[in-house]
Amino acid sequence: MAMAFDAEDDRSDEALLALYGRGDAGAARVLTLRLTPLAFRVAARMLGDKAEAEDVAQEAMLRLWRQAPNWQGGQARVTTWLYRVAVNLATDRLRKRRGLPLDEAPEPVETAPGAVGRMIEAERAAALDAALMALPERQREAVILRHLEGLSNPEIAEIMGVGVEAVESLTARGKRGLTAALAGRRAELGYDDD
Repeated sequence: MAMAFDAEDDRSDEALLALYGRGDAGAARVLTLRLTPLAFRVAARMLGDKAEAEDVAQEAMLRLWRQAPNWQGGQARVTTWLYRVAVNLATDRLRKRRGLPLDEAPEPVETAPGAVGRMIEAERAAALDAALMALPERQREAVILRHLEGLSNPEIAEIMGVGVEAVESLTARGKRGLTAALAGRRAELGYDDD
């Protein structure tokens, strides 16, 4: 019972990390439940290997725990820091797979958008979130699992307890609903030059 409550804890990641840095084991439990899936997801997408992704997620979380007592709030979001660590760990594993010495491998290209780009991304994300919330629950679930989490239709069918055809139908109807909800906002969201 406590785990379900912990997963819904409304304290920020930064506040929880500061609490853990002062010895609060409950804060570590909440952060583990909240953040490990993020690190795992990015590693799994990069590596294509769940076992390796689990190792990367575990190492990223261990580094976060070591960082906790020295965490400087306001410099970076915990999730941003964790994603970066997970990406770097996964990149290191990919380089090792290719047999390149780490000091000879090229550095990852910086693809982070500037301030204006981040503002546009935030507006687009808010518009998408609002449009998703307007969808019927099952359509919203299918669209999120397929297009935001990248799961396959058979995986989604198993999660939702429906057939693959039902997933395809739910996803298609959800996408049509999103298209209709966002249709008049293309220019506002910066898509006028696409």
